[in-house]
Amino acid sequence: MYAVQQLSPLKSEAVLRRLAAVTGAAKHEVRQKRTRVPVSRVNGSGSIRAVISSDDKAVESAKSNKEVSERSVLSSSDEKRGGEIDVRAVITIRKKMKEKINEKIEDQWEYFLNGIGQGILIQLISEEIDPETNSGKSVQSSVRGWLPKPSNHVHIVEYAADFTVPCDFGNPGAVLITNLHGKEFYLVEIVIHGFGGGPFFFSANTWIHSQKDNPESRIIFKNQAYLPSQTPPGIKDLRREDLLSIRGNGKGERKRHDRIYDYATYNDLGNPDKDEDLARPVIGGSKDLPYPRRCRTGGPPTKTDPRSESRIEKPHPVYVPRDETFDEIKQSTFSAGRLKALLHNLIPSIAAALSSSDIPFKCFSDIDKLYNDGLLLRTEEHKVVHPALGNVMKQVISVGERLLKYEIPAIIKRDRFAWLRDNEFARQTLAGVNPVNIEILKEFPILSKLDPAVYGPPESALTKELIEHELNGMSVEKAIEENRLFILDFHDMLLPFMNKMNSLPGRKAYASRTVFFYNRAGMLRPVAIELSLPPTRSSPCNKHVYTHGHDATTHWIWKLAKAHVCSNDAGVHQLVNHWLRTHACMEPYIIATHRQLSAMHPIYKLLHPHMRYTLEINALARQSLINGGGIIEASFSPGKYAMEISSAAYKSMWRFDMEALPADLIRRGMAVEDPSMPCGVRLVIEDYPYASDGLLIWSAIKEWVESYVNHFYSEPNSVTSDIELQAWWDEIKNKGHYDKRNEPWWPKLNTKEDLSGILTIMIWIASGQHAAINFGQYPFGGYVPNRPTLMRKLIPQEDEPDYEKFMLNPQHTFLSSLPTQLQATKVMAVQDTLSTHSPDEEYLGQVNQLHSHWINDHEILEMFNRFSAQLEEMERTINMRNKDISLKNRTGAGIPPYELLLPSSGPGVTGRGIPNSISI
Repeated sequence: MYAVQQLSPLKSEAVLRRLAAVTGAAKHEVRQKRTRVPVSRVNGSGSIRAVISSDDKAVESAKSNKEVSERSVLSSSDEKRGGEIDVRAVITIRKKMKEKINEKIEDQWEYFLNGIGQGILIQLISEEIDPETNSGKSVQSSVRGWLPKPSNHVHIVEYAADFTVPCDFGNPGAVLITNLHGKEFYLVEIVIHGFGGGPFFFSANTWIHSQKDNPESRIIFKNQAYLPSQTPPGIKDLRREDLLSIRGNGKGERKRHDRIYDYATYNDLGNPDKDEDLARPVIGGSKDLPYPRRCRTGGPPTKTDPRSESRIEKPHPVYVPRDETFDEIKQSTFSAGRLKALLHNLIPSIAAALSSSDIPFKCFSDIDKLYNDGLLLRTEEHKVVHPALGNVMKQVISVGERLLKYEIPAIIKRDRFAWLRDNEFARQTLAGVNPVNIEILKEFPILSKLDPAVYGPPESALTKELIEHELNGMSVEKAIEENRLFILDFHDMLLPFMNKMNSLPGRKAYASRTVFFYNRAGMLRPVAIELSLPPTRSSPCNKHVYTHGHDATTHWIWKLAKAHVCSNDAGVHQLVNHWLRTHACMEPYIIATHRQLSAMHPIYKLLHPHMRYTLEINALARQSLINGGGIIEASFSPGKYAMEISSAAYKSMWRFDMEALPADLIRRGMAVEDPSMPCGVRLVIEDYPYASDGLLIWSAIKEWVESYVNHFYSEPNSVTSDIELQAWWDEIKNKGHYDKRNEPWWPKLNTKEDLSGILTIMIWIASGQHAAINFGQYPFGGYVPNRPTLMRKLIPQEDEPDYEKFMLNPQHTFLSSLPTQLQATKVMAVQDTLSTHSPDEEYLGQVNQLHSHWINDHEILEMFNRFSAQLEEMERTINMRNKDISLKNRTGAGIPPYELLLPSSGPGVTGRGIPNSISI
């Protein structure tokens, strides 16, 4: 396939001397190392001790399960000599794309060591039991030389290891790899040639640590899926011991080369040792602040608070298991995004530091300049640049305006005034970046569930008379009966935090309720907004109601009320629907999958593409986004209370069973059960782009998962008898979501229908659900007035001094209520980065070329091809919907099409595409 270049004779004299000196001593050195590597004896049928972590020495062999072995008859064409055959292992390794000079020299040294057989040891383990040792048969060899085939890819190299095995060896089921080099390497796959019925593929896609970091070898299993009871007897112990290695012992600080998965609370968000203002409570592990678990890093406690873990600050990486880290292409793309964010952040930061206060937008043209001219400092400020910043300033400004400009967001690209209209405000609740909070209004009057002794009377200030005034003659009862009233209700979620939030400098918010009317023309429009503050002695019912007006004053006040609703929507979207319900809740599923399901397990193979990069992006979020003083706190209304609000939402509303799309739609009253319809539900508003497109994707995932599960669990009781699967589900409930472990709504796992339902939810969350609420962040939020992430002023009341200023200059009041230029540009830069697809993205229904041998099962591959074809057909259906003029929420003058659930995408900020996993 690909070749390794031979050593050039023009090496430096020092390198050549080193090669010569090592050649004679290398064999002795490797022999010494071999005594420390717990692999089998070098003869043809030694006993096996599997790879375990260096942190976990005490490992017991697994008890034998039901023995099922697939035996293969050697083909007559195999070369036989004295009852032996020759086989070859071809090992594919991926090299770095960008290497420094010293790394290139190290590569030549590695090539040399591999060439003489002193770099990589490989051991074949048979599926057959050796009756003398009661372990799998084994043979061992070294990688030697390089394959003299023309190279098509400069970053891929191949090596070979030759073996002579007895004719009764059986099929290989696993290989053990020992890396004798001084540094890790990335193993793509191993292919074994020479056995009858071969070749056999061992898909790896994993980092192989150096023996100096961990003396234990690594196990790579064949790409055959086995339930635990079906595991060939020769590799049963390896299956169990590999899982023990991955689990670790729960002790010690994790090192970069580790691949250990374990659980911890969110106790690393604050930095009390640096500043007492950066102290944050532990999220998770208490009744008051429950939360899903994160991946354990094992850092030391802070000096100030022994319950909190010391933070790893940028640019140092936060630990995630080695195979969870970004690949080079992804890292490069993400770094480019971070650089872009830095450029956008640096200039306004300096501008703010050199001004008396942070600069608000003074007119709408100030916002337009971010897209047209870029963000530049005023000339007079250049003259007072501190000497220490001089070089930085020159470098930033020398970059030129191109890098400092923002792309025009989709929401204003076609119609820059769309955000002003009520129908667009309503449309975005169904087809925007947060289309998962709108619900039907089932009862009237609207009542709070909060304690009235603390939060005042439960009745909303939205009265029947006020609502009916906006319903064109229809009564509230009739509107509810005909499913025409809807609500966006953030009242109970936010009111308990209002006093805390409003005590923060530059933050003013309300707990909001917004009522919408679905008229006979099939359009949704807002009819009333209630903005509430906690009761005080002077205002025991501190609630304000606003409706859209026809005079200038009420028009501007209505605009301010809508901006406050959008600000609440932006915060709930980011902290609850985006971070909590996708990123944070997915993390325990990933940890449990690695800890309890062998890489051979069919459910592990099904879930593997949907776990890619999630732990890494979550670790980066804990470092820069959701941490104390991070982007979220600096730029969203809840400020330092952001994660407490997220925890409160987890406590009050998160349920695993309700994360299924049909169940969520029914819970919100946006759909009703209807067995005659696809997915068993009928939408109350047919023109609900997120739901209608989402149900297409949901149904495709469900069908694929059900066919996959039926294929592997065809026998009665096969689900309940699967010990790995049962341990996996038990751990998700009792460790990953420990604070919710006793809830009665957790699904049972007794049948293949139960399993299919659980897996469909997980895959939907990782793919379609995350895509729908992530990749529209910049297209909708990149224009600040459309979706401010915080508000800095309350709406002026007639008896307040600011009311006169509002009357004289309402535009100034509106703009000065929005985020400042610094806050806005910071959020825009982050939203731009989070909305960007990497060039190496893997999309739903696609298989990365490096994972092409992910499973050796023709029927499964046929099922997957049908799944892929189904998604392509759905993409055509969605494109047709976006051209249907009767669907007003996705087409019309200036209306951007709804593309967030189109499965495919190119790289960049495209506003479309469903990656397999939560990768950004």
